[in-house]
Amino acid sequence: MKVLNDEAGTVPVVVPVVDASVHIFCQSNKDLRKNFLQEPFRSRGFPDYEMDWYGAPGGEYAKGTEGPDGQYPGSDPALAAKHLFDDRGVDIAILHPMTRGIMPDRHLGTAIASAHNEMMVTRWLEHPEFGDKFRGTLRVNPDDIAGALREIAKYKGHPRIVQLGIPLQSRELYGKPQFWPLWDAAVDAGWPVAVHFEVGSGVQLPPTPNGLTRTYEQFVGFTALNFLYHLMNMIAEGVFERSPELKFVWADGAADLLTPFIWRMDCFGRPHLEQTPWAPKIPSDYLPGHVFFVQGSLDGPGDVDFAGEWAGFTGKDDMVMYGSSYPHWQLNELSVPRTYSDEQRDKLCWRNAAELYGLEIGAIPAAASTGAAQ
Repeated sequence: MKVLNDEAGTVPVVVPVVDASVHIFCQSNKDLRKNFLQEPFRSRGFPDYEMDWYGAPGGEYAKGTEGPDGQYPGSDPALAAKHLFDDRGVDIAILHPMTRGIMPDRHLGTAIASAHNEMMVTRWLEHPEFGDKFRGTLRVNPDDIAGALREIAKYKGHPRIVQLGIPLQSRELYGKPQFWPLWDAAVDAGWPVAVHFEVGSGVQLPPTPNGLTRTYEQFVGFTALNFLYHLMNMIAEGVFERSPELKFVWADGAADLLTPFIWRMDCFGRPHLEQTPWAPKIPSDYLPGHVFFVQGSLDGPGDVDFAGEWAGFTGKDDMVMYGSSYPHWQLNELSVPRTYSDEQRDKLCWRNAAELYGLEIGAIPAAASTGAAQ
């Protein structure tokens, strides 16, 4: 729980908090190989977590997030629990294991994803003290549909796994038919699909359609557009028409880009619907109930007079969920603009996530600490 202000900004209220984006890691490459990978993959080469083309100038992770013996940031459940539940007032944390993107060898990519799933389940979701406050994202390799389906079948009934996770960096747009069996399996399991920037990236196309950017700042600014490329392709390919229960989470921002992009798609698509008879609605009609975003520190106008109005454009206030990106450098603070209504505040802090992931808010433990007041 966290102490925030009401709509008038004067009366403190205690608000539940669901952190929809907590990144977790193995303690080291050695830990991953020794404890979770089997041969022949244990001996194979693959990128370390930090082997990205672009790195944050000030470092990838927030200070103090390493394990007590120097383990990788975000790899110690007890330390993460203290930071999230005690210090930041989070009630439920949605865990997203960070893997390595698309590997040239699809079987290796599946093995790495499966190893991270085992790590998440055994160390986090089944943690004897904090497991009931963690929920998990099952990582699969979209380059290996057969392997992904086996992984889904293995964990389908786990009560604390609440979504499927795939990398933003892909070889193809996610509306293409080769991915449809994966989306069908997610619907069958009752899980939304979360798309996230990947660390230690394997096969990775340039972050813009015109090639590589020079700096990390450009990379972060432009790469978010790729969420929209996937989304617009899925709408045009009729994915949500054929799968009415499918839900997608764009888990690393880009909600601020949605309104202008969907406006353009509506304007160009309206006179040409006969070209996509499999998706007969106006593109924006496919957003409600299908599309969600995790709010990042770079998204939106911030605490300005028109923030509440802006959140209502295109129904974004029904799509956006708070996520800290712990333990990454930005470590988003939960800051609700003063012009948000109480309803908009609740949707951002917990309600949208609770409804999407099937969380019983009444069953969320009342933390002994309410967290620091905003």
